[in-house]
Amino acid sequence: MNIRRQIYELIGPFDLHEDNVWSNAYHGVMFIAILVSITPLMFRAKYEIFWYFDVIPAILFIIDYILRWITADYDLNKGKASFFIYPFTFMAIVDLLSILPTIHLLSPTFKTARIPRLLKVLRVIKFIRYFEPLETITSVIKKQRKMLWTVVSLSLLYIFITALIMFNAEEEINPATGTYLFPTFFDAFYWAACTLTTVGYGDIYPISHIGRFISMISALVGIAIIALPSGIITAGYLDELKLRREQKEKERERRKKLKEKNSTTIINETDEID
Repeated sequence: MNIRRQIYELIGPFDLHEDNVWSNAYHGVMFIAILVSITPLMFRAKYEIFWYFDVIPAILFIIDYILRWITADYDLNKGKASFFIYPFTFMAIVDLLSILPTIHLLSPTFKTARIPRLLKVLRVIKFIRYFEPLETITSVIKKQRKMLWTVVSLSLLYIFITALIMFNAEEEINPATGTYLFPTFFDAFYWAACTLTTVGYGDIYPISHIGRFISMISALVGIAIIALPSGIITAGYLDELKLRREQKEKERERRKKLKEKNSTTIINETDEID
């Protein structure tokens, strides 16, 4: 096995290193590095120790970025083209953007606008690689993206239609402000989104009978629409767990056969020498 393949099995997906102590340790270190790097973002004050919290994890992120780049062909399976494609993949872009603030590649203008601090928030997305449940959910969303996009489109259409109806049906004046309850269409859209998701902040609500009736219908239909993606993701998650178990079993069998083959080869070579 060549060195690049070993590196990929070290840093690659969880199904490649379930029984690999070094891989588990690597993922554990990177997980802790992410936690440490985002700790300063939880404080307004700047302490001296935060400099180390930023620089040390950033060094690990740079090493990880390089290792993933040089093993991109194993991950993307597109031959030599993988090395050119990898920097433009979503996670590679997230990695790069989360590193840039630390190595001061951004201009002072960006620093003044607090862009570096905001970019460091992207490091939270890196948890996907080092936390298996998140990786599994991400894989499920990718596989079920067509069905999920259909549900999202249906939800947006429903929000738009409900907002349009409410905007034209609710023409009462808000006693507190002396203006319309829904001054703009965006206010109606915001209300419809909150109602669909059953959040109900209570900052905007209808007061007329027809407005309340529309609100009731919207809430009931909203429950049904919101339940759709939950069912899709749950079913996909169970299928993904089953698939991963099967893949792990096949990988164990492959390694077992390879180990037995190597043992047989060594025994035969020893007999020939004797």
